[in-house]
Amino acid sequence: MATTTQPAGIGTASGDGAQVGSSIARLITDAPVPHPTLLKTFGAMMAREFRVLGRNAPSTFIRAVMQPLLFAFVFAYVLPKIGSGFGTGAAAASGLTFSTILVPGLMGSMFLMQGMFGTTMPLVMEFSWQRTIEDRALAPVPIRVLAIQKITAGAIQAFIGAAIVFPVVYWVHAPGQGPHIDVTSWFLLAAVMVFSSTLTASMGLWLGTVVDPRKMQMVFAVVLLPLTMLGCVYYPWSALHVIRWLQILVLINPMVYMTEGLRAALTPSIGHMPLWAIMLALVGGTAVFGYLGIRSFRNRVVG
Repeated sequence: MATTTQPAGIGTASGDGAQVGSSIARLITDAPVPHPTLLKTFGAMMAREFRVLGRNAPSTFIRAVMQPLLFAFVFAYVLPKIGSGFGTGAAAASGLTFSTILVPGLMGSMFLMQGMFGTTMPLVMEFSWQRTIEDRALAPVPIRVLAIQKITAGAIQAFIGAAIVFPVVYWVHAPGQGPHIDVTSWFLLAAVMVFSSTLTASMGLWLGTVVDPRKMQMVFAVVLLPLTMLGCVYYPWSALHVIRWLQILVLINPMVYMTEGLRAALTPSIGHMPLWAIMLALVGGTAVFGYLGIRSFRNRVVG
């Protein structure tokens, strides 16, 4: 009668496997249960954003510095040196230099450029065919928190980019053409800068989620250039009273309120809009574009 013999080691291996399995089961059972919070998850996403920004720090810094540096060099150094442009004649006799007008305008321009670029361009890459946005969409927080994190990251870049204007314009100018800054209220300055940076980042989030990525370059050319040229960067809004229809038309441009708010805080000697109109536009625009951007972001991620 044939007998079946069990190969040596089979029973032992089975027993060891069962012990290993039970040990793993106990480790899983006894492991602490993670308790993610909105604050912790938001902080982790912001840390990731700044790690990516840190890897691209040289290009980001060059992009933030080149525009104000070139504008200050041409308008505050070259033109006064050759006796052309603002800052000569009656303007020079009154003590008003073009650098004084240029500081709030350049800061508003940097809000727009850095806030929109810092929010829109990463979205274009994250919503590409690789869909890298999905790894953060799986975080244990509502989608709107991820959208708010995007706005926050873009706003911080815009805030830093605008702050860079101060040392650039202070150092780059012809003799006697330096800016005359008189901060009337630090609270007003902080409020204008915070709402301006948040507004432009919200606009960037909205554009980045409603525009076809293939048409993004055209949109920037169509949107950014008119907003900048008609955003009271190189002249105060009050100076447009001689072209009344244009003075009224530019009121739809959110950049006008950024530059006018900065003039109210930094150069009060130059005429500016009433503060109530400036803050109403900045706060209201931030709320409107923030809502539109968060809603379109959620639809884009879920869809």
